[in-house]
Amino acid sequence: MDEKTPYTALINGEIPPWVMRFIKGTGKAINRYRMIQSGDDVLIAASGGKDSLALALALSLRRKWLPVTYTLRALMINWIEHPIPEEYREKLEAYFDALDIAFTIKDEPQFPTSFHDDFNCYLCARNRRRILFTYAEETDTKLIAMGHHLDDLAETTMMNLCFRASFSTMLPVQEFFNGKMHIIRPLIETRESVTRRLAELYDLPVIKPVCPYDQTNVRARLKPVIQELSHIDKLTREHIYNAHDFSSSILPEKGNQ
Repeated sequence: MDEKTPYTALINGEIPPWVMRFIKGTGKAINRYRMIQSGDDVLIAASGGKDSLALALALSLRRKWLPVTYTLRALMINWIEHPIPEEYREKLEAYFDALDIAFTIKDEPQFPTSFHDDFNCYLCARNRRRILFTYAEETDTKLIAMGHHLDDLAETTMMNLCFRASFSTMLPVQEFFNGKMHIIRPLIETRESVTRRLAELYDLPVIKPVCPYDQTNVRARLKPVIQELSHIDKLTREHIYNAHDFSSSILPEKGNQ
């Protein structure tokens, strides 16, 4: 296996055209929905996976070229039952420090007593979101950036359509608590293949979170279905994205709030 390129090369400005397209594509989605505006404080939900690390990279690097400023912080939830190795704590801390992003790891139980020994993907996601919201409230943060990408949107659409009789999906900007907080998804127009390529070519400190259902849940089983459809039309994911109306998922300009 070829040795990976240090991510510091990207930070130092050695950015190949395909990575530049990725960063600009992220910026395009941000601007389309006004996800991040001047003076905003953004909390990145850092799972340690390739997508959230790629998101952090894009959000950090694009700050260097913008006439506006915004603050980035990142929170990683480390499940006590399945902790990440100590060496990856250090690698992740070094990564976010190089990106000039304040980074925090919170050790939390994956199976709180309120679950009553029940566990599924929905409960796990709800528990993670609860921790994120609590931390955001404690730090007076209004924007939480998640690493969901175009493939996630396509898979969610198919899940809801085929199994819940609903043509709906994750939103580029999602409001919570009557507008007090918003989840933003800057990678919503980015294919997963791009973040995968980043992780394959650069030494991002990717640590795959432990999930007992990651290969058997509905989303994982839909991935090859979406892939097969893309063999018929390579723009399948983009078509699914464009079939949705996200006109209401645009944050107002700060002066008009």
